[in-house]
Amino acid sequence: MSERAFAFLGSGEFGSWHDDVDRWLLERAVGDGAVLVAPAASAPEGEATFDRWGAMGLEHYGRLGVEARILPVRTRADAERAEVVDAVDDASMIFFSGGNPYYLATILAGTPLWDRIVARLDEGLAYAGCSAGVACLASITFDSDAAGLDQVFQAGLGLIPNTLFAPHWDIVDDWVPGARDAITGAAPPGGVLVALDEDTAMIGDGSSWRVQGRQAIHLYRDGAWTTHDAGAAFDLPLLP
Repeated sequence: MSERAFAFLGSGEFGSWHDDVDRWLLERAVGDGAVLVAPAASAPEGEATFDRWGAMGLEHYGRLGVEARILPVRTRADAERAEVVDAVDDASMIFFSGGNPYYLATILAGTPLWDRIVARLDEGLAYAGCSAGVACLASITFDSDAAGLDQVFQAGLGLIPNTLFAPHWDIVDDWVPGARDAITGAAPPGGVLVALDEDTAMIGDGSSWRVQGRQAIHLYRDGAWTTHDAGAAFDLPLLP
């Protein structure tokens, strides 16, 4: 088994602030050195939005001198296409950018594409997710198109059990008043709520993590909060 490498970003994908995060991931990855840019979570917003996020990803990695390719998955049918699944085999890293976390979970869950991605995590594929790209991984996620807070919480991919991720934590109440309290209340009993501020990432191997970016990562467990600022390291076993 190769060393696992993950980066979970609260927001701000393809900005220069996470250049070092990308380098850290690619140093540990096994593959052809290329990054698969996957704007799948933005697909419901239309082709122009999907293409815009894809172009941002290609430009970002081009600036770093890293080869990047768009992973053309917009629907569940795409996630079952052999050529899409096979694209995962050679890449060193995959980056799922923002959009609707629940939509992303529904088009990936139980598909050959997701099965291949999960298998490759133990073979050297580095995983980066921003906003929807991290929130979808947990047992509980968010439907950002839900009509209200009473309908927002839905089943995620379950790769990371007993967990709820909350990106954009520092501004989420500005979007929907009361969202912080609702999200905190939805934290799985005996589990953990991982709240990620904007332009902030946690990077690690699935158990040990370091914070990079301009703000902090906040953990809510057993009714209490702990905060880890940029540069801090902490242990949190998330993946079996």
